Amino acid sequence: MLGDLFPSRTITLYLARLFISRILGILVMLVLVLQMLDLLSESGDILAVPGNGEAQLWYYVSLRTPQLIARFLPYSVLLATLFTFWPLNQNSEVIAMRAAGLSAHQILAPLLLTAGVISLVSFTFNETVVVERGGTLKAWNKARYKPLPKDTGIRTNVYVPDGANVLTAQTVSGEGQATRLEGVTWYRRDAAGMVTEQWRSPRASFANPGWRIESPMKFEVASTQQTAMPSQVIATGVTPAQLAIGRVDPDGQNFVALSRSIKALKASGRRVTELEGKWWHKFSGPLSALLMPLLGSVAAFGLARSGNLWIRAVIGMALGFAYFVVDNAALAMGNFGGYPPLIAAWAPFMLFLLVGETVLVKTEE
Repeated sequence: MLGDLFPSRTITLYLARLFISRILGILVMLVLVLQMLDLLSESGDILAVPGNGEAQLWYYVSLRTPQLIARFLPYSVLLATLFTFWPLNQNSEVIAMRAAGLSAHQILAPLLLTAGVISLVSFTFNETVVVERGGTLKAWNKARYKPLPKDTGIRTNVYVPDGANVLTAQTVSGEGQATRLEGVTWYRRDAAGMVTEQWRSPRASFANPGWRIESPMKFEVASTQQTAMPSQVIATGVTPAQLAIGRVDPDGQNFVALSRSIKALKASGRRVTELEGKWWHKFSGPLSALLMPLLGSVAAFGLARSGNLWIRAVIGMALGFAYFVVDNAALAMGNFGGYPPLIAAWAPFMLFLLVGETVLVKTEE
């Protein structure tokens, strides 16, 4: 069975070795150049903070490099495909393989197998190294490269729907039944969604169910009257677990943690379309490396002496870059609700898989 899918062991190892060496070479070149340019643009802000020096610059590099590797690995696979097939076609090695009875799919099989392994490695790398370093870098960037404070567990500017009503708090501290709210505002709304009352309180504690607000001030919208009220229990539909979920960064969580966050956000009634699209893309994104040999294989077939080899290479590069454009556009449409999250994440992959297979069949003739 394997003999029908792959060429001989010698040819398989030969093509795989060429492919891997070019992927590594292109990836190292891209990451080094882009990291230097990125460091030049950020080094001024980093060194502007008192106490920052060379150690902080290297720390920035250690956080940024995994992101660059994850982002440009598929591009490296695409360019490596072209740089592998171009000389093979130019030197008539592809013609020799075809003359030996190998089909286009058999010639492409070692590269697809290698790209599949790279996709698996990329997924593992993204879910372990990139999410951790990316989350730290984003927090450090928001702090303008000042030393990061220790996580106190305090969440700020929390917004939670309570059925038709809305509960907000400036800060939320503690966990479970020991959760405390400060700067509490509760909006009572009618069936049409209009605010009828506003309750403000300096603090609130969990009353199981609901939240007991201290020294609240009640404002009635219809009469524009404000009244001091005794302690009240409000927002009986809001639980401490719903308040524990703040803003979720999908790029800073692996797919397991993101699954839990999505589930908690759904329970609190929040919109999770964007997060679900990013969750699916954690699987479809690394598989883009598997598409690149298929899209770039247009440079492998056709006679080099026909003068169309350069055009074939440009077509292969255009197909590869078109995939990334369509992929980003589909994710953006999914974030706005234009596509379901599953379609937004997987439709570009399936579309270009069919396009690549069609081009391969047509060009091998």
